[in-house]
Amino acid sequence: MAGWVKIVGLGPGDEALVTPDVSAALDAATDVVGYIPYVRRVAERPGLTLHASDNRVELDRAGLALDLAAKGRRVVVVSSGDPGVFAMAAAVFEALEDRPERQAFDIEVMPGITAMLAAAARIGAPLGHDFAAINLSDNLKPWEVVVHRLRHAARGGFAMAFYNPRSKSRPHQFGEALEVLREELPGEVPIFFARAVSTDEEQIRTATLAEATPEMADMRTVVIVGTAATRAVGPFHYTPRSVS
Repeated sequence: MAGWVKIVGLGPGDEALVTPDVSAALDAATDVVGYIPYVRRVAERPGLTLHASDNRVELDRAGLALDLAAKGRRVVVVSSGDPGVFAMAAAVFEALEDRPERQAFDIEVMPGITAMLAAAARIGAPLGHDFAAINLSDNLKPWEVVVHRLRHAARGGFAMAFYNPRSKSRPHQFGEALEVLREELPGEVPIFFARAVSTDEEQIRTATLAEATPEMADMRTVVIVGTAATRAVGPFHYTPRSVS
């Protein structure tokens, strides 16, 4: 008899932000599959096997989860944040497409609080109107596609949330992204750098687009770009829901 696969989000970092449903799935699991830092967040216990792997083997990881479930195991695939936002849910379904026995699998996606929303809550409501979420990594798509989407999101008046803005292997690209935004948006548009939100290392930094520098972001930072309408009220910033 086949087991099951639950694809879950562990939230942005604070264990209090893991949903009860996800905690129950982890308690029932025989196996946990995921990227090394996320698997480390799962407590070891008798009867649970942890399968940690590198960040660039999403399809292999998804295939392993399905193989284990086919053998009757209860498998939880972990991501940070929400599993459907630049995370493992899409990879599991992509791996499932190539399996003739796919109808036999018991699969459930369990939502989590993604870093973008945790960061926005700290800032106030910068995503209070239409917004776009963009992964700035070019590991899975060409950089030209990233630039195209950035430019058109800016022209469309969207607030924006950026994942994976700047890594050691591609330190220059976030600077290029800022230059694209400066070509399309006023320099006074606010930009927020939310690092390690909900952890002991949390840092929130606010600048204008004209002031922002690439060094303000790293891979643990979610960058939120406001719009020309985004404004401050006390210590908070928000983007109004009405458009004039």
